[in-house]
Amino acid sequence: MKKFFHNLKGKATGLFIRTKAAVENKRAEGYVDSGVKILIAVVIGALLLGGLYLLFNSTIMHTVTQKITGLFNYSGT
Repeated sequence: MKKFFHNLKGKATGLFIRTKAAVENKRAEGYVDSGVKILIAVVIGALLLGGLYLLFNSTIMHTVTQKITGLFNYSGT
């Protein structure tokens, strides 16, 4: 029984040390950083697509335009 409690204490101590190291780790990339990167990529993509629309003064992606028009076609045709 003494061996069981000794092993349990060792596992609990190891778990505590690993948890403490993970919480104190400062070099890992956080979720906020990844979210900001994704948001920046989406905004830059939208700006580029908007710039192409202004530059060519016409529809660039015809299929997307047709599908969006179909979504808002309330007459049912």
